[in-house]
Amino acid sequence: MFRVPAALLLFACTTGLAQPPGSVPAQAASANATPAPASSIPTLQAITVTGVVPGPGLWKISSGDHVMWILGVVPTLPAGIEWHSAQVEQAIAESQAVLESPGVKLKIDTNWFGKLFLLLPVYRAQRIPDGKTLADVLPPPLYTRWQLAKQRYFGDDHGIERYKPIIAALRLLREAFKQNGLRGAGEIDDTVKALAKQHGVKLVDTRTTLEIRHPRDAVKAFAAAGPDGTACLALVLDMVEKQIPDVRARANAWATGDIATLRRVPESGYRDSCKSAITGAGFARSLGIANLPMQVEEHWLGAADAALGANAQSFAILPMPELLDPDGYLAALRARGYTVASPDEQPADEAAPATSVAPASAASVH
Repeated sequence: MFRVPAALLLFACTTGLAQPPGSVPAQAASANATPAPASSIPTLQAITVTGVVPGPGLWKISSGDHVMWILGVVPTLPAGIEWHSAQVEQAIAESQAVLESPGVKLKIDTNWFGKLFLLLPVYRAQRIPDGKTLADVLPPPLYTRWQLAKQRYFGDDHGIERYKPIIAALRLLREAFKQNGLRGAGEIDDTVKALAKQHGVKLVDTRTTLEIRHPRDAVKAFAAAGPDGTACLALVLDMVEKQIPDVRARANAWATGDIATLRRVPESGYRDSCKSAITGAGFARSLGIANLPMQVEEHWLGAADAALGANAQSFAILPMPELLDPDGYLAALRARGYTVASPDEQPADEAAPATSVAPASAASVH
């Protein structure tokens, strides 16, 4: 399994839509569910964790005397934090390789001029065909819920009504996070890369290369048999209406290194639903990418095998759900014979080097 942002990378690049929530440089419910009244949608206060924060401890993967330290990252962070981890910096400095996050790297078989001519078809592919709007394609109860959320987050922007459900879902997600004091976690990857370069440690690109040999045909296939996204939109609405406090709790728990809360507070189901909408759509099958999540996982595991075999110490980044999911990447590493220990399972004398604790005056919880 792989996180939704990785799954959406193909979609984002072929439609020109940025991944939500937006990264900051150095982020199946029933369609016929009863509409939530406007009064039930919570109005949240500002994110409670601010200032310099350490983030969580590191997972330890070992094979004999070879060790890999893994930093888990949640997709959404509090907007008011600055991340600094002496533990991560020392672990990177003492490593021989740093594995970047798993994902998808697109290779489009055309020059810049050809990409320019893709812009109009890409623009059209995002929109509901035949001049229809969301009112025409969504079940009435779901459309009522959408209208409430649209009014809150988009106001009088009627253009959003023309987007396909999955595009509307992703735009709603991005705007809801922004207005609730949340941001994407892209800066964590950027900081890790910068630290690797600073200490002269080899960076390993673990992304799976996906080559699009006929990009115009790919855009046409998306327009003709792209993801419907109705279930995805329903789950995003569930999250926006009721689960933002959970997203905030997970973001705060990551910032303060509270693994127990990360284990306890559930991850929203919208990620898997939206991912499945894309990889299960007809255009994905026609492009041969229906098994893309499995390809991404196997490619990362191969890179991990190589790093653990060749280096006394290495470092890696993974989505936090993959570290907490009993069927995630860590389960695959255990199945390969590696010893896996979470931060709260490691004896004090075996924990990652240098305890990273922000000064008491740096981070604050209100």
